[in-house]
Amino acid sequence: MTDLRDILRARAAELGFDVCRFASAAEPWSAGERLRHFVEAGRHGEMGWMETTLDRRSHPTAMWDEARTAVVLGMNYGPPADPLAELEDRSAGYISVYARGDDYHEVIKGRLKTLAGQLAARLGAEVKVFVDTAPLMEKPLAQRAGVGWQGKHTNLLSREHGNWLFLGVILTAAEIEPDPPETEHCGTCTACLDACPTAAFPAPFQLDARRCLSYLTIEHAGPWPVEFRLAAGSRIYGCDDCLAVCPWNKFADAAREARLTAREALVSPLLADLAALDDAAFRALFSKSPIKRIGRDRFLRNVLYAMGNSGDPDLVESARVLLNDPSPLVRGAAVWALSRLLSPADFDALRSRSIAGESDLSVSEEWRSVA
Repeated sequence: MTDLRDILRARAAELGFDVCRFASAAEPWSAGERLRHFVEAGRHGEMGWMETTLDRRSHPTAMWDEARTAVVLGMNYGPPADPLAELEDRSAGYISVYARGDDYHEVIKGRLKTLAGQLAARLGAEVKVFVDTAPLMEKPLAQRAGVGWQGKHTNLLSREHGNWLFLGVILTAAEIEPDPPETEHCGTCTACLDACPTAAFPAPFQLDARRCLSYLTIEHAGPWPVEFRLAAGSRIYGCDDCLAVCPWNKFADAAREARLTAREALVSPLLADLAALDDAAFRALFSKSPIKRIGRDRFLRNVLYAMGNSGDPDLVESARVLLNDPSPLVRGAAVWALSRLLSPADFDALRSRSIAGESDLSVSEEWRSVA
């Protein structure tokens, strides 16, 4: 089995993975109980699938009772420089580093299947492949395999790759000798907790997703509470603050996989250009991107919140056009953006015309609620 592990590590490296380690998938753990507490506290927000799959998600054998070993793979997606400097340009949108290249699910899954096929051929044991798309808790498995540990921000953290690792897992019914687990190396550091724009961490190693900008920009379907709109700044898809400030990133390298490197169009894209996207243009711009999953309307909601935070009067006309958008979500966000970009007198005049029906602007509850 030691030889097999070396063979699989070598093949994983050839396939572009930066880490390949092994863990028991059958031994008990406390991760399932922590997840149950998270869901019972309602901290999963609108992610109802976490509740409906809670029992299956609690342990690898709860999803597949024959699972005995987890082969945990990691692929580095590190940025070439600190991405948070981009937040200073309020006329441009900030897209999370992980979403600037091709969808990592598509990049990793085919390679996992290749490696899994070779494993199955050698051992004659059944295998299953996972890339964040099934009720499997990859991060606890990664810590058990020694890939890294879950930091105070609850994300996986590696001494070699910092915060920038995509994970994939192969479960197999075969027994393979595990690697030593990783221990926690955060020490007294609280940089990630202190950096969060919305105070989404009620305590170290705990997250309230309902306050997290990654959750709000991606998973939350409707309008946001105003406090989070203000805190979002120019973040329009995801948030990297807690990841990017971690001191362990000083050991991280930039991504080697070309498909995971940032597309030029997705690094600080101008808000005015994004606001002009119709559905076809949105799909074209975000082809093969994870951003396409949230749809044009939810994305433009995020863009309009960023426009409202920009303080840029040149964006007024872009927001005004979207007052007549077919989507109520977009129209409401446009109202809020204009309430921030226009003077109080000009905004009150625009709102009065709309509510009185003196223009073709869409009447919505946002007009009545925005002061």
